[in-house]
Amino acid sequence: MLQAPIYDPNKTYYENWEEGPFGGFRDGVTIPVGTSRFDFLGQKLSYPLGIPSGPLLNGKYIKAALDKGFDVPVYKTVRSRKYPCNEWPNVLGADLEGDLTLARAQKPVVVRNEYREPLSITNSFGVPAYEPEIWQRDLKDCIAYAKPGQLVMCSFEGTAWEGASHADYIADWANGMKALKDLGVKVVEANFSCPNEGIAGLLCFDVPKVKLISEAIKEKIGDTPLVAKLAYFGADELRELVKETGNLIDGYAAINTIPATVVKPDGTQALPGGERRKKSGICGAAIKWAGLDMVRRLKALREELGMKYAIVGVGGVTTPKDFKEYRDAGADIVMSATGAMWNPYLAKEIKDTYPDA
Repeated sequence: MLQAPIYDPNKTYYENWEEGPFGGFRDGVTIPVGTSRFDFLGQKLSYPLGIPSGPLLNGKYIKAALDKGFDVPVYKTVRSRKYPCNEWPNVLGADLEGDLTLARAQKPVVVRNEYREPLSITNSFGVPAYEPEIWQRDLKDCIAYAKPGQLVMCSFEGTAWEGASHADYIADWANGMKALKDLGVKVVEANFSCPNEGIAGLLCFDVPKVKLISEAIKEKIGDTPLVAKLAYFGADELRELVKETGNLIDGYAAINTIPATVVKPDGTQALPGGERRKKSGICGAAIKWAGLDMVRRLKALREELGMKYAIVGVGGVTTPKDFKEYRDAGADIVMSATGAMWNPYLAKEIKDTYPDA
């Protein structure tokens, strides 16, 4: 049964940042942290479950997630400079039953301010960020919330600004990740799955550039583990990415969303902002097939190519059964965004159902 979400879709991003979290995540109940039994990129975890970059806007949200038993929360993607959020609305329920296959995603998806099971949504934020002095202070404080067996990660995206050179852009990624390390983040995430400013498509599909950026990042952060957040890849494209970066990147997180044109029930554009917001990422139950498929293929490639990267499974985890499917598919860590947003006790349900993960 869906509960009031941690992020209130009826409020702006900035109102949520200042006033949230909401729903059961603010009821004061804390789920005890168990014994540290699992290994993830050199860190000991109580349980291989978390919330990916997205709904956890700041330290208050991170603390709420940790208190509710999500042992690996990811601080929402930050930048090296202030960056605006897309116009409201940013989250809407998607009218989808069954899988949002790539073929189905070529047709419009109806979205509305209603949320029902099986839960799928669209989100369109544009990777906003506060000034670094704000998020850096907040991030440093929230890392201390983690108890033994818990790990606070943070996601970063490089920013291209007017007049910036290609070298400036690469350096922005590397210096930003170094800043995360210096703040005490023990595992950092490169958000390669959101649009690369000024270029059509997603950065993660530009393998040479991903490799170049990752090399620059690793040169700055040394042995701090680097996770790359990915979209859904075709078989040949994923093989190329892994062959080129699998010995450089320490982990892959898959997937983010599947993009589709989103419309109101009357067929008109759902999100304000013109052409750039006709399409929006879909997440939730309808994309579970894609996340599972990526995890299985990443595991097979890891074995075939003799690599050691970790696999973070993301997409459509709304029930304990979904968690188990990801673990069986080969995910070292499983994360839930949409499911966790509307169910603060999802982690407890999963741990009670599968105490050995």
